[in-house]
Amino acid sequence: MTSIDSTPLSAEERKALRNEQAAAQRAQQLRISKSRAEAEGRAQVVPTAEGWKQEMGADGRPELQFSTKRRVSQPPTHLADLSLAERQAKLKELGLPGFRAKQLSVHYFQHYTTDPEKMSDLPKNGREELVQAMFPKLLTEVKRLETDDGKTIKFLWRLFDGSLVESVLMRYPGRITLCISSQCGCGMNCPFCATGQAGLTRNMSTAEILDQIVQANRVIAEGGLGGQKHPDERVGNIVFMGMGEPLANYKRVMNAVHRMVAEAPEGLGMAARGITVSTVGLVPAIRKLADENVQVTFALSLHAPDDELRDELIPVNSRWKVDEALDAAYDYYVKTGRRVSIEYALIKDMNDHEWRAEMLAKKLNARGRGWVHVNPIPLNPVPGSIWTRSEPDITSKFVRRLDELGVPTTLRDTRGKEIDGACGQLAADGDK
Repeated sequence: MTSIDSTPLSAEERKALRNEQAAAQRAQQLRISKSRAEAEGRAQVVPTAEGWKQEMGADGRPELQFSTKRRVSQPPTHLADLSLAERQAKLKELGLPGFRAKQLSVHYFQHYTTDPEKMSDLPKNGREELVQAMFPKLLTEVKRLETDDGKTIKFLWRLFDGSLVESVLMRYPGRITLCISSQCGCGMNCPFCATGQAGLTRNMSTAEILDQIVQANRVIAEGGLGGQKHPDERVGNIVFMGMGEPLANYKRVMNAVHRMVAEAPEGLGMAARGITVSTVGLVPAIRKLADENVQVTFALSLHAPDDELRDELIPVNSRWKVDEALDAAYDYYVKTGRRVSIEYALIKDMNDHEWRAEMLAKKLNARGRGWVHVNPIPLNPVPGSIWTRSEPDITSKFVRRLDELGVPTTLRDTRGKEIDGACGQLAADGDK
C-alpha cells in the first residue's frame, strides 16, 4: 500500500490508515442502522461500556483474552480429573489395589461425599490419607443466596487459589438445572456482561467444573433446594452459561462433559442431551465440538444479526463474523442432527428492532428449516450500566415477527435476577 505520492507507508502509518478506514466503515454502518431504526419510529442506541473501563487493544478494538496474561497455579489433581483407568493407575502408584478406584468413585459420583467417615468400605487405617490424596479441596462455599421460595440458589465458591466463581441451581417443574462456570472471569470483554467486565483470571480445571455438580447434588439430597430432602433427585440439566467462555477452555470443558456422561462410577451417568454448551462464536472450536460425537445441545450467543452491531456487543465478532458463526452452527446441526439454540438478549433500542428480527430470520432460513431455535431473553441488567431490557410490547413484537417468518422461537424464562444470578449477571463479588 502506498500514499498518493507513491512513497511507501510505514507500518505505523498503515495501521493508522486501517483504523481510519475501519472507523469510517463503522460510521457508515451506524448511519444505515439509524435510518432503519428511524423508519421504525424508534431510536438506535450505540453500545458503550458503562460503569467500567473496557480493555482496548493496540488496534483500538476491545481486547480479547484467549489465555491468561501470566502463569497461574493449577489446582492439585483430583479424582474427577482422571478416567477410571487413570484412577486405578494412580492408586497402584500409591501402593494400593486398583479396585479402590471404583469404591472412591462411587462415593464421589453417586453418594456425593468426600468425607472419610462415610467411606466405611475402605480400611480405616490410612483412609483419611487416601481421601486427602484423591480428593484435594477444590470448591469452598462462601455464600449462597436464595429466591423463588428456595427453588433458585446462587452459590459463591472460593477456589484453592482464592479465585471466586459462581453457579446457579434452579428447580423447574419436572427438572433441575445447574448453570455452571468454566473459567474464573472471562476474556471475551462483552460490555453488557458482568463476568466480561472482570477479565480472565484463569481456566477452571476439569474437576473444578465437575465439583459444582457434585456439590449441587449434595445440596439437593440434603434438602437445600426448596427445603425438603430429595435423596433420589439430582441435577438433570447442565448449562455452560455461568462465568467464562466454555470453548476458550475447550480441553477441560470437554473432559468434564465426557465425565458427566460416563456411566457410574466412572462419571455421573447424565444424558448428553441435557447438557448445553454455549459460546459467543469461537468458530474453530464450534467445528471441533461437532466432531466430538457427543450429543450435547449447542447454543450460540448471537445477540445481533448484523456485523456492525455485533462487533460492538460481542468483540469476538472482530475475529469471526455473524455468517461464519452461523455457518459453523449449521454444520454442527448437519453433523450431529442436534437442533441449535440461538441465544439473543433483548436490549432496549439497541438490538430489539423488528428489522433485526427480519434480518435474523432471513439469515437462519437461508440455511434451511428445522435446524435452529431462537431463545430471546430480556436483558438482565448489570450494576452501573445504562442499558436495560426491552419493553414487553417490543419483546412481543420481536418474538412474533420471528414466528411469522417461520423461525421457532421461545421467550426464555428469567430466573435469579433478584440475586444477580441470571444470565450475564455473575460477577463473583464476595462483598455482596
